[in-house]
Amino acid sequence: MGKRILFMGTPDYATKIFEEILNSSYEIVGLFTQPDKPIGRKQIITAPHIKQFCIDNDLDIPIYQPQKLRNNQEAKQQIENLNPDFIIVAAYGQILPKEILDIAPCINLHASLLPKYRGASPIQESLLNGDNYTGVTSMLMEEGLDSGDILGLKYFKIPQNMEVEELFSELSTVAAKLTIETLNNFENISPKVQNETNVSYCKKIKKEYGEVSFDNAQTLYKKYKAYSYWPGVYLKSGLKLKKISLIEKNSLNNAGEILAIEDDGIIIACQKGSIKIATLQAPSKKEVNAIDYIRGQRISLGSLLI
Repeated sequence: MGKRILFMGTPDYATKIFEEILNSSYEIVGLFTQPDKPIGRKQIITAPHIKQFCIDNDLDIPIYQPQKLRNNQEAKQQIENLNPDFIIVAAYGQILPKEILDIAPCINLHASLLPKYRGASPIQESLLNGDNYTGVTSMLMEEGLDSGDILGLKYFKIPQNMEVEELFSELSTVAAKLTIETLNNFENISPKVQNETNVSYCKKIKKEYGEVSFDNAQTLYKKYKAYSYWPGVYLKSGLKLKKISLIEKNSLNNAGEILAIEDDGIIIACQKGSIKIATLQAPSKKEVNAIDYIRGQRISLGSLLI
C-alpha cells in the first residue's frame, strides 16, 4: 500500500478531497470529523457530510468525532495508534494542538491564496470583496492560524455571477487535485514562508451578517453571492431576497422603489444602481415568486419594497 493518511474534515468541501485520496495510491487509515449535531427546526441529529459519505458507501474506515482535540489524550493516542505518514486537514473545524501537529506532517488545504484570507470564511470573503481570482493553498500546519509554510498553490478565476455554493464545489475539485500533487511531490517541495505584510483575516459568519439595505446595488449583490447558501440576505423587516441579479450599478434612485415588473422578477432601485429579484420569502412563510408576493401585498410599480 501507499503511505498512510489520517484525514480530518467535515463538510462537502472536505468530502471531495477525501474521495480523491480514496481513489489514489494512498491509504486512508482513519477519519476525524465533527460530532453529529441537531439540524433544522425539528433539530434532527445529523452526521457531518463526510461521515454520511462513508456510511452511504459502506467504507470500512474508523471514524472519530471528539468534541475537542486540545488536552485530549484519548484523541492523541488514537492518532498515534493509526501511525499516519501524513495528516490531511480540510475544513475540519478545530485547531490542531502542538501535540498532534508533532505526530506527522500536517497539511491543510485552505480555500484561499494565502496569506490572503486566513480564517474561517475565505470563500465568502473573496465574493464579498469582488475578487477576480481565488484558489487553494496547501500548507504545512503550525500552531498559528493558517500561518504555516506554503507547499503549493492553485488559482481559480471566479465567473462574474458565481455564487458561494458553486464556488465551494469548484474549489473542492481544485483542492482535491492539489492534495495529490502535494503528497506525490512532498519530498521535493521547498516550503515557502508566508509574506506577513500581505496577511488578511476573515471571521466565522454570523446570521446577522445577512442583513442588507437598498443603499448600493453592487454591494448588495456581492453580499448575496457570498451568503446565498447561508445565512441568506434579508431586509430589516426579515423579508428574504432570493435569486438576485445585478442590473446596473451607477444610477441614482429612491432606495427600495419598484422600477419595473418583468416576467422573471421585479427590478428594485438602490440609492446607487438597481437589482432584479426573482423570489422573496417573508418570515415564517414559504419562498414565492416575487411578482406573486407584491400582488399579495398589494404593492405596485413605484411602491417601496420594505
